[in-house]
Amino acid sequence: MGESGEPGNVRAPDRPGAPAARRRAVRDAHRLHAARALCRTNPLRREGPDAPARGTGQPGVQAPRGRTVMRNAHSPLSVTFKIASRCNLNCSYCYVYNKLDDSWRRQPAMISDEVIDASVAALRRHCAKSGQRLLRIVFHGGEPLLVGHERFDCWCRKLRSLDDSVEVRLALQTNGVLIDDKWAELFAAHKIVVGISIDGTPDVHDAQRVDHKGRGSYSGVLRGVEALRRNAVGFSLLSVISLGSDPVATHRHLLSLGPAQIEYLFPDQTHDTIGALRARHGPTPGADFLIPIFEQWWGSGDMKVRVGPFMAIVRAILGGVCEVDFIGNNPLGYLFVEPDGAIEGLDVLRTCGPGLARTGMNVRNHDFSDMEDHCKFHYQVIFEGLSLPRGCRTCRERSTCAGGYLPHRFASDGGFDHPSAWCADILRLFDHLRSRLGVPPAETLLRREALDSLSVDTEGVPA
Repeated sequence: MGESGEPGNVRAPDRPGAPAARRRAVRDAHRLHAARALCRTNPLRREGPDAPARGTGQPGVQAPRGRTVMRNAHSPLSVTFKIASRCNLNCSYCYVYNKLDDSWRRQPAMISDEVIDASVAALRRHCAKSGQRLLRIVFHGGEPLLVGHERFDCWCRKLRSLDDSVEVRLALQTNGVLIDDKWAELFAAHKIVVGISIDGTPDVHDAQRVDHKGRGSYSGVLRGVEALRRNAVGFSLLSVISLGSDPVATHRHLLSLGPAQIEYLFPDQTHDTIGALRARHGPTPGADFLIPIFEQWWGSGDMKVRVGPFMAIVRAILGGVCEVDFIGNNPLGYLFVEPDGAIEGLDVLRTCGPGLARTGMNVRNHDFSDMEDHCKFHYQVIFEGLSLPRGCRTCRERSTCAGGYLPHRFASDGGFDHPSAWCADILRLFDHLRSRLGVPPAETLLRREALDSLSVDTEGVPA
């Protein structure tokens, strides 16, 4: 692995008959590089660049295993602002508009100056109590660019006022259709990390990501990407897996757009809904899509573009601390502020039922730390972490996958105490990546024990 945790040119041999000494040397190199990467991990670091990507990389607040970390209501947080409640697209799978929760209808169209000001004050208080040196803020929606250039610039300046006490890093997730040169200039001026949602080749993308008249949005997204490239603004791509489509064609097309990172997401499914999908696409359609992409990425020898979820899985297999929300079962370490100021938990819980993201709190009259007294479930999810689902306790990947992404665990007959609805796909992915790395589950545990014995201070780690 490279020092940031990504696999570099060092890889386990593919041939079982390779000399034992070579296998040991490769594995020792992996262990050393993993140790270096883990020891250099800031407790606030997230997997990969700061591109906002729910389900694969929202920033948690974990520290290396073996350290004593007291998690409580004054622990460090990241915040996602839903600055617009409406969207110019009507994507078929959207968890906000086309699932079980219609609370967006009762939200104002966009966030107000009052809510931003109240949020700045609440964030200042929380950072003073948490002692965090880094504050990640994500702009989300709806479609956040619907607020317009001037409002957005004003809100960035207000949030940047926190720079006097904490390092503020801004990110944004957009469908890309409204990006123009002026937006690109704003992103550059405020050092905003941009994530764009795009699902593959034009035909695949336009089948799912349409406007309110049913017209595909690919051409608009491409114009937005071109504006970013024209203004030298880097970006990442977020792509929901299009089951049954050509994964290699999808990946090659996304690479051709020039992103710094690509994140592939499993479609949002629960145990109540995934049966129909499997009946149509087979027992492991997510793994069927992702494994050919992994082989392209692994075989290319080019790790300049980071690809998820592979980076997170490789890190977990090699003994590193999981820093993403789709595996690992760690405290999320982030929450949401809605346009009306409501403080909410993980927004994708709207997939599971109406009102499940609600906490009953509002940034106008609550501190973020008040969640301990107002909503035990979200407090546990965000600050403490949930117990391992009962169905995962004897699983070979219980310490790595650890149940999967929280919304995907839901079933109406047992809440969230289930393995992910994508369990079979995740296990198949882990098995495939383990075979490539040459690291069985037992070795992962040994690696973690070795890493736990190391100080988080990099001094003393061999160069």
